[in-house]
Amino acid sequence: MREQLRTKIIDVCDKKIAAKGNNVGLSFYAFFANKNNDPEQLMEAATWWIQTHKLDHFEKAQKIKDLILNNQ
Repeated sequence: MREQLRTKIIDVCDKKIAAKGNNVGLSFYAFFANKNNDPEQLMEAATWWIQTHKLDHFEKAQKIKDLILNNQ
């Protein structure tokens, strides 16, 4: 996964956790605007989320952050 996407995911997770606590859930769509302006990055996130880690649609933000940090 490219560094730009990793940084974006960690940032979004940190903001969600700060706003709503450690139990907040999110989907990979949380890392993108409501328009498809970067389809390659969206597919990269979807592939990582769905195919690589076989995650459910919604997962805890802390779990996603930990996966990103532990898979450098």
